[in-house]
Amino acid sequence: MWFIIALIVPALLVMLFTRVTYSYYVGTLLTVALLVASYFKGYTDELHEFIADIVSLTVGFLYSKRMVEKIKK
Repeated sequence: MWFIIALIVPALLVMLFTRVTYSYYVGTLLTVALLVASYFKGYTDELHEFIADIVSLTVGFLYSKRMVEKIKK
């Protein structure tokens, strides 16, 4: 179950923060900060969860970049 959450939540956070700030760099940076805080707190133990977070973060970044470019058009 945590693996599925790791695949979905970071992408949603990047999209949410990008929608609020209108900058996909800021949205990605805020999401990375939250992920790093959760790693230091000990919520992520497994390597496959870490990889799922990175994949989800990348997908969220690419989608947010496309979303911002569409809005600016």
